[in-house]
Amino acid sequence: MTVDLKLTGGRVHLPGGPAQVDVGVRDGRIVAIGTVGDAGETVDCTGLDVLPGVIDSQVHFREPGLEAKEDLESGSRAAVLGGVTAVFEMPNTKPNTDSAEAIEDKLARAKGRMWCDHAFYVGATNHNAAALAELERLPGTAGVKIFMGASTGDLLVSDDANLARVLASGHRRVAIHAEDEDRMNARADARVAGDPSSHPVWRDDESAILATRRILRLAREAKRRIHVLHVTTPAELELLGQHKDIATCEVTPQHLTLAGEDAYPRLGTYAQMNPPIRSGAHRDGLWEWLRQGVPDVLGSDHAPHTREEKAREYPASPSGMPGVQTLLPLMLNHVAEGRLTLQRLIDLTSAGPHRIFGIAGKGRVAVGYDADFTVVDLKARWTIKDEWLASRCGWSPFTGMTLTGKPLGTIIRGNRVMWDGQLAEAAIGAPVRFESVDFG
Repeated sequence: MTVDLKLTGGRVHLPGGPAQVDVGVRDGRIVAIGTVGDAGETVDCTGLDVLPGVIDSQVHFREPGLEAKEDLESGSRAAVLGGVTAVFEMPNTKPNTDSAEAIEDKLARAKGRMWCDHAFYVGATNHNAAALAELERLPGTAGVKIFMGASTGDLLVSDDANLARVLASGHRRVAIHAEDEDRMNARADARVAGDPSSHPVWRDDESAILATRRILRLAREAKRRIHVLHVTTPAELELLGQHKDIATCEVTPQHLTLAGEDAYPRLGTYAQMNPPIRSGAHRDGLWEWLRQGVPDVLGSDHAPHTREEKAREYPASPSGMPGVQTLLPLMLNHVAEGRLTLQRLIDLTSAGPHRIFGIAGKGRVAVGYDADFTVVDLKARWTIKDEWLASRCGWSPFTGMTLTGKPLGTIIRGNRVMWDGQLAEAAIGAPVRFESVDFG
């Protein structure tokens, strides 16, 4: 069999486990696993691990309207440099991504500019609930996103009546930012000027668990599947573990890596995000529930702001930090330090997103699937430096951190988009396909 591309010499992570096999690719899809014959291009992966392409199902690339922070080109360039092959991008842009026209505009902006494959969430509002059943089925749409608590931008659906209307409109899994707006408004005085460590005091555990309880109840009443984003408290994961028939959930590398006792004194407002970085005890609790198998995916919640914006005195400073480029490196380091297995990391970054979002043709190394691969060197010892970062914001809370494990190659539909830090000549990202949209 003659193929366009052959990966040889590496340890390939198949659905049944790792194996020393070749992988053959033709027309952007995997056509052979095992012994592969002649190839137009051969990639030597000796000493490397070939993972299914990493999917980051929560990024904010800020275009249109906020391009000083990031745009679709720079954000997706950061993604592939970090080993990410596909992203789901969020709707809190200017204008909001809350209509068919806005989705079409983003898809047009992405064509020829985005380095990785992509899909865009449509934002729920109090005014577009009736249209969401149609909007969620547009090609290139990742589904519906609800902000129960205000964050960057003005997308917000905070009351039960409108939340119920949104959940009643459509069938696909709905992504949820679960913080209780009323409680946060009532606790605004808990913010201390100039002290970002008061951020998790204001947006406290109770604001998170209240919102999560409410959305679980409403989702069950509506018989609608939900996906709770960036969970930060062990109590939420314990609760979500009791509702796996209807709810999936996400944790982020930031909340698994940073602890407030160190992060706020060291990073100040650069550690500020929503929901907040909490205590070391919270972080340890997230790891315990991760070991129990409750979180379904890892998302970066990549949400950049400029240094000038972050330099404002708290609470005038905006919440959010970049993360798409560091998602995989941070988690490979956690693998190296024994906090989770590589198999579990693969499930959280490829098989998990495939399973819960109904992604067509991505998420595993198997014949017939898209030829998306993330090639990593598990033994590489290296330090994150600003010059490696591609995000337009130009900073990371993890700069200076020394890690073990590094993304070496990003291959998307058989195209070597990044190899050893070097990008291809052109961006070839395309819309992600979904079983419930593209195939009825």
